[in-house]
Amino acid sequence: MADHSNYPVRLFSYGTLQLPSVQLATFGRRLDGVCDALCGYRVDTIEIVDAEVVRTSGSDCHAILVATSNPSDLVEGMVFSISEAELLNADDYEVDDYQRVLARCTSARQAWVYVAASDPKVS
Repeated sequence: MADHSNYPVRLFSYGTLQLPSVQLATFGRRLDGVCDALCGYRVDTIEIVDAEVVRTSGSDCHAILVATSNPSDLVEGMVFSISEAELLNADDYEVDDYQRVLARCTSARQAWVYVAASDPKVS
């Protein structure tokens, strides 16, 4: 994992932020991460209409987390160490159907994660 002093922010990714092409376009570098998971969420899909996000990710169908409050629901992903500036870049990449929340992973790490906004158009 990256040097924690240079990259003090943790970001949990379960979707396109794991793609090297998205990381290079969003952060200017490939991210190092560790496997982790979140309880109480399920993965759904959403159609992305933002042309730049579709171009960057290569797809108009993205994963989105929906809270279930069921502790047996588990979503696997990666926790990346990033800078505060890179977190703002991630905010810019994610469309308005997502909101960033702080969550506790199964490893007990706290990490930011993008989940469905209060009124998402998920399928």
